[in-house]
Amino acid sequence: MTARYPLVAVYADESCLGNGKSGATPGGLGALIEFRRADGTLSRFDLWASEPDTTNNRMALRSVIDTYRAMSRKGNCVSVQFTTDSRYIVDGMTSWVRGWMARGWRRKDGAVENVELWREAVEAIARHETQWVWVKGHAGHPQNEYANHLATRAAAAQDASDGLVASRFDAWMAAQGAAIRSQALSPFPVAERFVPASALPAPSRVRLET
Repeated sequence: MTARYPLVAVYADESCLGNGKSGATPGGLGALIEFRRADGTLSRFDLWASEPDTTNNRMALRSVIDTYRAMSRKGNCVSVQFTTDSRYIVDGMTSWVRGWMARGWRRKDGAVENVELWREAVEAIARHETQWVWVKGHAGHPQNEYANHLATRAAAAQDASDGLVASRFDAWMAAQGAAIRSQALSPFPVAERFVPASALPAPSRVRLET
């Protein structure tokens, strides 16, 4: 297979501070977005957002929703290699969601956690094609570590980028220790090796069972 649209590489992560503790659990999401320009140069952009009281799974879903919405603002379609350390997202998008939708957005044994966010996420990716990639978290992967940096910073500061902004990845990378700086960056995806996940049914045509 090959990519049908311009290629984009996304590295996303989420954070939730205070998991398991009493009181509010502020969270954040972060995404590093890479584009290849017509002249062959690579451009990077950052995106981040936060919630005052949330969960890791909610922020993982919002990393998908917010990133795709930001990339869709000009009405373009893109082929996305979406890399995350969240099995919740990768397994959900490649396996669980299709069954939930077939059952009216329900699991075999009950309600789907965060169902409204799952519906928003499926709607956000619908016009694009995506290859979902899992990477082990906190293992020194530079682009994933940077997305984690954006997410944890957003959770602590409780702020948002309000769309794509020029990336600070190069400056962040230069400030890291040898353990991260010695790691090779994940290469930009190749169109001829792009294998998108199967398209999902249109969310608007799936009735939500209550």
